Amino acid sequence: MPFATEIRPRPGTLAESTADLLVLPVLTGGEGPEAAEGVADGGLTSALPAPLTELFAHYSLTGAPGELSRFPVSRDGGLVSLALLGVGSGSPADLRKAGAVLARAARGDGRVALAWPDADGEAATAFAEGALLASYTFTMKSEPIPEDRRPAERIEVVGATDAVAEALTRGARLAEATALARDLINTPSMTKDPEWMAARAREVAENAELSVRVWDEKDLQDEGFGAILAVGQGSSRASRLVRLTYTPENPVGHVVLAGKGITFDSGGLSLKPNENMSLMKTDMSGSAIVLAVLSALRDLGVRTKVTGLLALAENSFSGDATRIGDVLTTYTGKTVEVLNSDAEGRLVLADALGYASSELEPDLLVDVATLTGAAKVALGTGMGALYSNDDAVAAELSKAADAAGEPLWRMPLTEEYVPTTESRVADLANIGTRREFGPAGATDAALFLREFTGGLPWAHLDIAGPGRSMKESGLLSKGGTAFTTRTLLRWLAER
Repeated sequence: MPFATEIRPRPGTLAESTADLLVLPVLTGGEGPEAAEGVADGGLTSALPAPLTELFAHYSLTGAPGELSRFPVSRDGGLVSLALLGVGSGSPADLRKAGAVLARAARGDGRVALAWPDADGEAATAFAEGALLASYTFTMKSEPIPEDRRPAERIEVVGATDAVAEALTRGARLAEATALARDLINTPSMTKDPEWMAARAREVAENAELSVRVWDEKDLQDEGFGAILAVGQGSSRASRLVRLTYTPENPVGHVVLAGKGITFDSGGLSLKPNENMSLMKTDMSGSAIVLAVLSALRDLGVRTKVTGLLALAENSFSGDATRIGDVLTTYTGKTVEVLNSDAEGRLVLADALGYASSELEPDLLVDVATLTGAAKVALGTGMGALYSNDDAVAAELSKAADAAGEPLWRMPLTEEYVPTTESRVADLANIGTRREFGPAGATDAALFLREFTGGLPWAHLDIAGPGRSMKESGLLSKGGTAFTTRTLLRWLAER
């Protein structure tokens, strides 16, 4: 859903603003909290009930990021609200957190004005991300959001320089891409089948000047995408594969992004319990993220050619569903024994990665997926798992993740575990078969996917933990998070 909040620069001073909420940033200084230089100039201090230092002491402010105290001040014979907002050291991470807190505190306000004329560019980008993503809403309720809970209509950064204004625009574009992915993820599966996702991809392709191809079930059958077809064959809603291509002038390389797109995951014949299944409209997060990334590449001036692959299927159960023990033939010709039909994400990605490595001649591959509960057990819900066969790629992605506030932890591709991917009757099994290594589900899955990369540099992002949020917190609303959208966009913009 489009953001209800707009963020923009505004000339002048905070004292001249007619906004409903005026905001002064408070830094963590060496000797205690301090106002950012120049932000209280222009007559605003005369409206304060006390000097800033006394207000800091009265409200026990330290300047910690996200700390906020709000009180009324007199302006032109009336009262408006003024907030003292902690921004820590002014770093991007601190500003992202402060922006999110401000957006939540400003619900019910029409206009908000923040004074910070000399904000660092990266910090301004992060502030815009935090403020906009914390204002994100997805609702299908029949009643409108109550007025006192509605996001602010506008957040103005007063006195911003041209560089800050440009950084705010960049942050807004990163947030918009993330919101697109969240909308797709949060859409109920009664609406969101593989063809619906393909239709959204066509819309994005038209708006973002991308080339697009969609494989329907006949195309998939004719061209040998046996794994995608097998995962979806138990459903009445047929599988799809979507290819989107962004080609800038004189591209400096070619990256393929592949996203897991299970539009609903019942587990197939390996049926999930209801409490797990209730979250499974979000199991196409990887494909939503890839589509959202492709939507923003032109606007961010990315110079790398990027191909996005959305491997789309609904994993259901019926008399036509893949049986346990069935052997599939993937796009590359490798055969896979299905020992658990709920380990289906790696199957659709196997076809996508196999196609990419065989046909597209990329420099490197990245896949993203809500793939394994094991990654969530290992790292919790605040961090994604990163597997890679290339140290440079892993380092680049980790750096971009830190800048985006979407932390990744590199996990080992333990070579001693390779035998766990073996099957007695096929080339591979889709779950681990060697129990002497213990349950290594996330690593098993990564080693399985590596078999389809053709030896190319490759990274696998398992976002099963941070891909969903069970509550409203920071930048997150309840539901799909689109975790790694901003990471991948930063990474591609830097290449």
